[in-house]
Amino acid sequence: MIFQIRENERKIFEVISRAADDLGFPTYIVGGYVRDRLLARPSKDLDIVCVGNGIELARKVGDSLHPRSRVTVYKRFGTAALKHLDLEIEFVGARKESYRSDSRKPTVESGTLADDQNRRDFTINALAISLNAADYGTIIDPFNGLEDLEAKRIVTPLEPGKTFSDDPLRMMRGVRFASQLGFQIDPQTLAAIKDNRHRLKIISWERIATELHKILLSPVPSVGLRLMNDTGLLEYVLPELAALRGVESRNGRKHKDNFYHTIKVVDNLAQRSNNLWLRWASLLHDIGKAKTKRWEADAGWTFHAHDAVGANMVPRIFRRLRLPNDKLKYVQKLVALHQRPISLTQEEISDSAIRRILYEAGEDIDDLMVLCESDITSKNPQRVKRYLENYELLRQRMAEIEEKDQLRNWQPPISGEIIMETFDLKPSREVGMIKDAVREAILDGEISNEYAAAHQKMLEAAANLDIFPVQHPES
Repeated sequence: MIFQIRENERKIFEVISRAADDLGFPTYIVGGYVRDRLLARPSKDLDIVCVGNGIELARKVGDSLHPRSRVTVYKRFGTAALKHLDLEIEFVGARKESYRSDSRKPTVESGTLADDQNRRDFTINALAISLNAADYGTIIDPFNGLEDLEAKRIVTPLEPGKTFSDDPLRMMRGVRFASQLGFQIDPQTLAAIKDNRHRLKIISWERIATELHKILLSPVPSVGLRLMNDTGLLEYVLPELAALRGVESRNGRKHKDNFYHTIKVVDNLAQRSNNLWLRWASLLHDIGKAKTKRWEADAGWTFHAHDAVGANMVPRIFRRLRLPNDKLKYVQKLVALHQRPISLTQEEISDSAIRRILYEAGEDIDDLMVLCESDITSKNPQRVKRYLENYELLRQRMAEIEEKDQLRNWQPPISGEIIMETFDLKPSREVGMIKDAVREAILDGEISNEYAAAHQKMLEAAANLDIFPVQHPES
């Protein structure tokens, strides 16, 4: 089969082909680019494998381009990379690998194209396109990867147990490809993931998190999350989420399965937003329910304060997965506040209650509302319609109060510095109490959001604590 090369990529392929011919290196395009092009998916990462020195080939290609392209060399890995137009091109020499049982770092030596294809994770990623004059554009498919693409099947090129034991991250990658592409994992391959799940422990958390991000960003994230659950990978990666599984019944009353509710919420949110960290918030929003589940004779199953408990669990999850600290507060805030908007739709709510949620959510109020709308998983269309209409009314109330009070990212007109200077105080509990009193008075509508009113409230709050302004001598 001959691969149809796009016109805008013909030139770079020809440059690579000529450079490889000059060096005497048989050269091929391999991996994800081939797979994605055959699936009509966008791809900007181009992996070039040559039977020879990949760094030398990259330098020759870089020198052959007009203008010349800068080549970045990674000697430790024996690879080199360059950018051309919108393509990220990586060059490497063909190699074969062998592994020890206690490490995923292989012993690497030079090899043939067949050796290189043998070490690939899945048949759909072992496809290669020849850039050699004798068979230019021919697809080389030793493991029937084209058939697996057609069948939407994920299967390892070699015995799956060995494939996953050698590099356990491939188990997460298989789940990720199923989620991204909507493919099915071959039963034998799936069974091998279950059997080798314990091997994931030798993989760094950073690399696991990268695959988890890609699962969450896939069109239907629940595909990958279900597979992680079914294979046992979830218990290692996110045991807090695995703990939500199951339904308990007492006196004929049962609660919903909070794991399946959660992954439905993630799917709902994926239809509304591509924000990775908002998707993380949806994944963790009910994480506190396993710890807070209680049976109450009158109320039935309850999960009181699961929002607060869940928010307190978020930092530990972020630390374990090596997730960025600058996203922690955002996710933690949304988990902590996700119950608040629904409570504001269930009764006649005062302006002060809406001021408070606007203040606490700040610039993330819109994301919070998207999360809450995604949290509706009822199968009753009328109930869903009613909830969404209530949220829309709440949005309108918020917009009216925001326009009037400008509370998004608001700070009270009296700062801690003003309080300390007025009363000659050092940072202390009393300063916080006075500042809180001023803020609460404004949020409750007791005083206006102006300096004079806030200053007077500061004096009153301080007097209640037997603290009085310092009398400065006149100059």
